Amino acid sequence: MSSHVVDMLTIGNSFSTPEMRGIWSEESRLRRQLDVEAALAAAEGALGVIPQDAADAIADAAGGDFDLAAIAAEGAKAMHSLNATVGALQAAAGEHGEWVHYGVTTQDVVDTGTILQIKDALAPLRRDLVALAAALRDLTERHRATPMAGRTHYVQALPTTFGFKTAVWLDETLRHLERLDAVAGRVLTGNINGAIGTYASFQGRGREIERGTLDRLGLATPRIGWQAARDRIGEYASTLALVSTTLGKIATELSTLMHSEIGEIEEPFTAGKIGSTTMPHKRNPALLEGAAALTAPIKHAAALVLDGAATVHERDAISWRAEWIALPEIHLYLSAQLATLGRILSGLVVHEDAMARNLALQGGLILSEKAMFEIGRELGKQTAHHIVYDASMAAVESGRHLADVLLEDPRVSSRFDAGTLRSWLDASAYLGETGAAIDAVLAAADEAGIPAADGPASPGPAA
Repeated sequence: MSSHVVDMLTIGNSFSTPEMRGIWSEESRLRRQLDVEAALAAAEGALGVIPQDAADAIADAAGGDFDLAAIAAEGAKAMHSLNATVGALQAAAGEHGEWVHYGVTTQDVVDTGTILQIKDALAPLRRDLVALAAALRDLTERHRATPMAGRTHYVQALPTTFGFKTAVWLDETLRHLERLDAVAGRVLTGNINGAIGTYASFQGRGREIERGTLDRLGLATPRIGWQAARDRIGEYASTLALVSTTLGKIATELSTLMHSEIGEIEEPFTAGKIGSTTMPHKRNPALLEGAAALTAPIKHAAALVLDGAATVHERDAISWRAEWIALPEIHLYLSAQLATLGRILSGLVVHEDAMARNLALQGGLILSEKAMFEIGRELGKQTAHHIVYDASMAAVESGRHLADVLLEDPRVSSRFDAGTLRSWLDASAYLGETGAAIDAVLAAADEAGIPAADGPASPGPAA
């Protein structure tokens, strides 16, 4: 019986993806721990620390099938997270089983196994983040010059373009890819150094054994043991939380732009999609809401990882176990968030007519800054601010066009005609240097290997 949302058949794919569930499944956790034991035995055999035939037998046994239920039952008796696994591997290795788990401690195997799971997870996370960046690039290129109302403090401020808005998100996503690649080089580091990290049980060959084991697993070797130094895990979890924060922000913003009273975008709609069981007309931002809702639990899980970094002495299980809870949840929720938002952006409906309508909604008021600077050329900026402020407040309260109100001021009408004033209030003529800024982001996307629409995907750095 499923008791967590990620495992529920009815809603599980809203909170995770099948691919990521596989990576963080109990079976995968066991398999990665066995991979560590196999690599350890191989390294020790190559160095003559254990007999070579024992190393070969342990490696062969580690690749076999194991009864997870039996291991779980035995673990419940021992009340230990790894002892039953070691016992099962020992039994599978037969007469050579005495050399299983030679010199290491539980945390060596569990931590390094977790890092292998992180390594497995990084590839699809990066792939999906690149796909999301590609969708943002496509929107940016298509709507580079699509004017819309820019808003601050929830109300209209100045004209912008939808492509400028998506370029800001694209630039943010490019930085996340840089962060992900940078943190991968630090977090993909194993730990094979014994009970308190001093290699005391390895007969003077500990650092060689550690390097040999981790080289076989494709992981970096630490300068010194990190059982009591969880900063790599903390940095990694924080990086994923930053990615999620951006995804949640985008989803929330798009949900807002989908409000009936704004109506500038719409998430993909397919025949048969239901918005409400009681209001047949509803076309809700259901996908967007689902994506946005995942940021909070990811940030809380990342905070749990950071809390767990406060270890006591050379290691303790109080802080360590927090990672067992938080790391799978972060990956599972983020996988769903990336998949959902990628789907939304790839099929996003942009209502340019609504954007144009909303730009004209306030009768020129969105160009008050432009009017102020133009009048200021003749009368000075501060004086012009007072004139345009008074006219703007009158226009708001009367519902009249800003140009008509400005022309009632003799200081304005004596210097400018109606046609000139109306030209100032053309939103498409007051977009600043949006085009140049967008081009800079697109150039960065090229450098990062983000494909254009229907272009070849870039593999990017290997995780």
